[in-house]
Amino acid sequence: MKPPEFLIDGYGRFRAGDGPTKIKTLAGGQAPSVMVIGCSDSRVHPATIFDADPGDLFMVRNVANIVPPFELGDGYHGTSSALEFAVKTLKIKHILVLGHSSCGGVAASLAQGADHPVGDFIGPWVELMSPTRDAVFAAHKDASPDQLQTHLERANVRQSLENLETFPFIHDAVAAGTLTLLGAWFDIEIAELEWVE
Repeated sequence: MKPPEFLIDGYGRFRAGDGPTKIKTLAGGQAPSVMVIGCSDSRVHPATIFDADPGDLFMVRNVANIVPPFELGDGYHGTSSALEFAVKTLKIKHILVLGHSSCGGVAASLAQGADHPVGDFIGPWVELMSPTRDAVFAAHKDASPDQLQTHLERANVRQSLENLETFPFIHDAVAAGTLTLLGAWFDIEIAELEWVE
């Protein structure tokens, strides 16, 4: 099976440029100061938005840039394990939750809120947004579907920031002043970043 041509061509350009030299300097380890929790959306790549080099950002990307609340027990905790590694091992100084416009995960949450199943895996994942989604519905009863989408995208960033504080090791690092939590929302259509309070 042959990889897509654009991947082969892209790797060729990487090898021909200064990419290998940059990567080789990181072979001994990584020391990023910023962790970005972003969406899996192919249009919103944190390294592109922040013009970051390899080694600058420790990234986790999932559907709708969701940070689940802290919990222990059975299950798979991909985002939570990355948070633990970033804070305890890498000693990250900043965690940024990066939301964006036209988010498919947020659209799935809004659809799910209207009692439409959205998938075996996506449905339960975006259901983590349900309290926030319900609050957005209540606060913006006269909003258009597009407005509800934008309100929930921003509110989801704020909820993820709140969920970060439920992790004891994050709460302690914030209280000690060694970690800051940041939120932002990226408008794809105009390529502008808005910091979320």
